[in-house]
Amino acid sequence: MKILRFKERLYKWIFTILAFASLFFLMGIVLVLVKESLPIFQKVNFFKFIFGRSWYPTYNPAEFGILPLILASIWVTLGAVVVCVPLGVGSALYLNELAGRRQKAVLKPIVELLASIPSVVFGFFGVVILTPLLQKVFHLPTGLTALNASIILGVMATPTVCSIAEDALNYVPNAFREASFAVGATRWQTLTQVIIPAAGSGIATAIILGMSRAIGETMTVLMVAGGSAVIPHTFLEPVRPMTAAIAAEMGEAPMGGSHYHALFAIALILFVITFIFNVIAEIISRSFRVKLGLSG
Repeated sequence: MKILRFKERLYKWIFTILAFASLFFLMGIVLVLVKESLPIFQKVNFFKFIFGRSWYPTYNPAEFGILPLILASIWVTLGAVVVCVPLGVGSALYLNELAGRRQKAVLKPIVELLASIPSVVFGFFGVVILTPLLQKVFHLPTGLTALNASIILGVMATPTVCSIAEDALNYVPNAFREASFAVGATRWQTLTQVIIPAAGSGIATAIILGMSRAIGETMTVLMVAGGSAVIPHTFLEPVRPMTAAIAAEMGEAPMGGSHYHALFAIALILFVITFIFNVIAEIISRSFRVKLGLSG
């Protein structure tokens, strides 16, 4: 009996330590980012750093304005949302509401397989296939543009949106569907006026997490966005999102220099943006579970 109790306590402590390990690592990452970011703000005003229009960290004098990088990240993320929301939500609706068992058995693994493809493969596809196509269609000097990055990121985020949206649709009670059919509603009316509104919070969560997936992607945007640190005016211009700037320049930045600390500051801002997205998604998800009485 004592041995059994000892094992239970041991397992409890082991799982408690494992549960708090992720929090410990998260706090460690935040502390490192803050510590390495602070020196740049001693040399450059915070608001000038955020809203500065020129990013020339290697010039003399150097300019550390990351507004072009922030806007580039926003542009490609919004473009990715335009691609992934119709594809992801539409796929989830079809899989959950319209597809037969055989179709679902084939299509769902394909969607999951899409999520497992490495980002560098998507980037390679964008460089080899999509870049020449965009260059030819729009008569551009280069096909490495924000549009290229948006399309590839949208395809990459589609499995995330599809999976989470499908889970939200699964949570909608069958009684909702049966009640709608009982009053004479068609399948389309049931889908658009009953099921989607009932799963709206979960679908919104899927979209926000898809945005987090897109804004945090590194390798793909490094390969296909063009790498130009200028304020974008159209989707047909080369851009340099924050993740691409960090990946491309960290190896060249002298350790301990202003450029080095500025890249850590960019990483901190990117972390905060992604963290906010995930918090919003969690709040929406909890409200969705409470709304349907699934919190317990």
